[in-house]
Amino acid sequence: MKPPRAVGGASDRRETPLRLFIVAGEHSGDQLGFKLMRALRRLSPRPLAFAGVGGDRMEAEGLRSLFPLTDIAVMGILPVIKRLPTVLRRISETAAAAVAFKPDALIIIDSPDFTHRVARRVRRRLPGIPVIDYVSPTVWAWRTGRAKAMRAYVDHVLALLPFEPAAHARLGGPTCTYVGHPLIERIDEFRPLPQDVDRRREEPPVVVVLPGSRHSEIRRLMDDFGGALERLQASYGPLEVVLPAVDHLAAEIEARAAAWPVQVRILRGEAEKLAAFRRARVALAASGTVTLELALAGVPTVVAYRVTPVEMRLRFLIKVPSIVLPNLVTGSLDIPEFIGDACTPERLAAALLPLLRETPTRQAQTDAMRRLDALMSLESGEVPSECAASVILRHIGAL
Repeated sequence: MKPPRAVGGASDRRETPLRLFIVAGEHSGDQLGFKLMRALRRLSPRPLAFAGVGGDRMEAEGLRSLFPLTDIAVMGILPVIKRLPTVLRRISETAAAAVAFKPDALIIIDSPDFTHRVARRVRRRLPGIPVIDYVSPTVWAWRTGRAKAMRAYVDHVLALLPFEPAAHARLGGPTCTYVGHPLIERIDEFRPLPQDVDRRREEPPVVVVLPGSRHSEIRRLMDDFGGALERLQASYGPLEVVLPAVDHLAAEIEARAAAWPVQVRILRGEAEKLAAFRRARVALAASGTVTLELALAGVPTVVAYRVTPVEMRLRFLIKVPSIVLPNLVTGSLDIPEFIGDACTPERLAAALLPLLRETPTRQAQTDAMRRLDALMSLESGEVPSECAASVILRHIGAL
């Protein structure tokens, strides 16, 4: 006769679903979230039950979102003010749903203006719940006091940039682990093939232009970029200029580019953009994640950004020597940046010109990009989503 099965034993725990409440506040978080959910499902020794807030990709992985992301994914001062009552209501509803779900962990993904408010409310009502923040706020750049304040409601931060764990330690923030940037999972898409390397050496050189993904960036930068390309072509000779346009701004970009004195080919879709990166000899880009994409593709770049007069006066609040992500990762200033009044066609063209030839300036950037590869790789050999999932499962004692 078999002995009676122990109630609540190890076998029972393995069969009991691990309950995870995940909150993403915008579509970029949805992209991280669905990969994380897949990785958690692969690695967890227990079945999983998900609840929370996400987009189409997370819902396809089994999350039934409390409401559409469009309710809270708003940008700009006026849109935020207009939607503020809805956003505040959704914060309260999300926190209440998390408490009612009684999860084994709360995972918040980026969008700190929304997700951190949810986390603070949940921590007050469930003091013992583990809270993991996937994507560190830019505490290393401005409002550095946020790092220490986060310790009251975040237990572990999963960082996308390799310098962020040291920044949190220096600023008194929560425990922080570098889990890799999601771009690492797509690294082969950025690497030039042999025919792409050949095209980079051929004339006329491919110049890829990226004026941003927001209306304000397009409005502020397109004229300066067009003027810079005119001067660059006058100094260097013929150029093949390509501009990958985001869908929601394509019509405006085409209209503004039509007034440029140089011929430009507008590209559509991610595949055409990546193909341009692999063939480009140089790039002129607005500041943002795209600078990291260009660096991983090995494209020497000049970065520009225009801000409002008020934002320019507040630059003293920024605590980093550069706004260019590859510069911050490598600890160098090899990628030149021109912000505000420094962003002129003359200066942009002058910075691009030596990058078109085999010069020490170009070599410095390509050397820095090789260092970037090593700095951003994961020693474990895992892809970022699996590394993030491993840290979460270990943190809550599920591995």
